[in-house]
Amino acid sequence: MAGPSLEFIGTATTLLRFGPFTVLTDPNFLHRGQLAYLGKGLFSRRRTEPSLQPAQLPDLDAVLLSHLHGDHFDRVARRELDRTLPVYTTPPAGDRLRTWGFGGAVGMDPWESVELRKGGDRLTITSVPGEHAPKPLRALLPPVMGSVVEYTAQGGTPFRLYVTGDTLYRPWLAEVGERLGPLDAMAIHLGGTRIAGVLLTMDARQGVALTELVAPRVTVPIHYDDYGVFRSPLADFERMWRERGLPGLLRTVERGARMPLDAGTGR
Repeated sequence: MAGPSLEFIGTATTLLRFGPFTVLTDPNFLHRGQLAYLGKGLFSRRRTEPSLQPAQLPDLDAVLLSHLHGDHFDRVARRELDRTLPVYTTPPAGDRLRTWGFGGAVGMDPWESVELRKGGDRLTITSVPGEHAPKPLRALLPPVMGSVVEYTAQGGTPFRLYVTGDTLYRPWLAEVGERLGPLDAMAIHLGGTRIAGVLLTMDARQGVALTELVAPRVTVPIHYDDYGVFRSPLADFERMWRERGLPGLLRTVERGARMPLDAGTGR
């Protein structure tokens, strides 16, 4: 069986494959030119086309949702995703999803874990903290979580992927690796989202700082150029990565492509 991999659909939407498990993250299927609702009367227009639509998805074991914004769970997902799927998310998002008929939505507090099993294989999903805005604006944005997905094949050693969610860099994120163990890979939400000049997701500088802090073996950038509110190009992150000589491997992935997450494979 192939090793852990990430297929990039667009924005923060990916398919994560771990042995027999397939997990969808932050489902955003709006087409290029359509508007995503970001709350409080704010919208942003999509610049890119997702590589898949819900009808084209493989069978899923779960959905990971970092928070309930229109560029992470949109009206297409609400209309077309299987409402019986487990959706692991923040408590407020879980409450809202259940009112929409997603009976499998589960709100998770920071450091809470759930476990999925298939035969002797095990997938553990742990919610980890995130912060979407500086303190003065925090009440205006939905709570956000990151996730650590740990896959253990029968008789094997654990493989850990950190999906950051739309968090800003904070030194206390070091606790992710300290509490859950060394990170084999990280899917990092970048983009440098700015609204009214306020940074709401990591830009290149913050992304580099987080990579240095948690030291994953493989880093895969996502969530960096899909909407007009994204102001920090991926090229800036790549340049700063080279200038700082960061440890581990940096792997970029095109929409529709599938990237191995194992440090021993791929480029």
